[in-house]
Amino acid sequence: MNRRDMLKAGLAAGALGLAPRLASAQAAYTPMPKGWRTYQLTTRVEPTGGANRVWVPLPTFEAADWQRPGNVSWTGNAKVAERAREPRYGAEMLKVEWAADQQSPVIEVVAQVRTQDRAVEPGKGSAPPLSDAERQLNLAATELLPTDGLVKETAEGIVKGKKDDLAKARAIYEWVVDNTFRNPDTLGCGVGDITTMIRTGNLNGKCADLNALYVGLARSVGLPARDVYGIRVVPSQFGFKALGAGSENVTKAQHCRAEVWLSGSGWTPVDPADVRKVVLEEPPGKLALTDPKVMAARNALFGSWEGNWLAFNTAHDVKLPGSKEPAIGFLMYPQGETRKGFLDSLDPDKFKYRITARELTA
Repeated sequence: MNRRDMLKAGLAAGALGLAPRLASAQAAYTPMPKGWRTYQLTTRVEPTGGANRVWVPLPTFEAADWQRPGNVSWTGNAKVAERAREPRYGAEMLKVEWAADQQSPVIEVVAQVRTQDRAVEPGKGSAPPLSDAERQLNLAATELLPTDGLVKETAEGIVKGKKDDLAKARAIYEWVVDNTFRNPDTLGCGVGDITTMIRTGNLNGKCADLNALYVGLARSVGLPARDVYGIRVVPSQFGFKALGAGSENVTKAQHCRAEVWLSGSGWTPVDPADVRKVVLEEPPGKLALTDPKVMAARNALFGSWEGNWLAFNTAHDVKLPGSKEPAIGFLMYPQGETRKGFLDSLDPDKFKYRITARELTA
């Protein structure tokens, strides 16, 4: 089956209502706001290979109803260590530079953050209108998220006949769940090159691929949407092993989520990539879309998510301050630079960095 036939088949299935829906008996996955929890995220970087610059993403994204950043501090032997902000999206990072003759460079960054579960009824509520500037920013194309060509063509097919933004947003969510799959061989969280995904028909990857696909499709049909880059910090309170951190060592627990703007509910949580993660990874593994755990996650992750995750930022095409290298697609991992270029941010053992998280109690 070629790409166009595959896309048509997926659209037809959605139009016929063949996507699995919730059954009356299912696993429990029901995030709801019920109190704030405080976490401490510690990132220790000891860069190798002659690196003398590092940028550490900070979990300082602020949302009144689900994330409240707290104190950020750091220790180490850097010549320069200062908070920096990317100008377009406001992504914050610690910019670090060591002296050229520093033999054992090290920086340790400690951030405290309060979060809680979030849940909205999509399209309902009294959220204030999105400003013109925010609307424009969250409809814009980026290097990896074009909003024309194949992306727009695909999205228009998905939302054909849908009369309002809520129906369109939901149709795109269901389509991404039905037509993608999580690829365990994808490095890190993926790249997010959605044009290549659609052109080749290889609709697979991890969260930065699958949720980017949702965001790009939504933007192309006039729905403001954004990726939210962050990291899981503790296990799921609902017992879903795929949807939480497995230990205090969260060095490889980065996760990108998504949001779509809907009148009434405002920024509305959306995470089709985590539905696909449940399909692949939730024990015993390789679950069917009709499995109760999958159906529970699918229902919940359009309108809610668990507060066991910290958000860094929503930035795309990030030019790191002071870097000689080109902009990076997104900032979700520590970044390091030598005279020869970037270190591999997806190889923490070689880079070298370690991230740990723990919950603080009163």
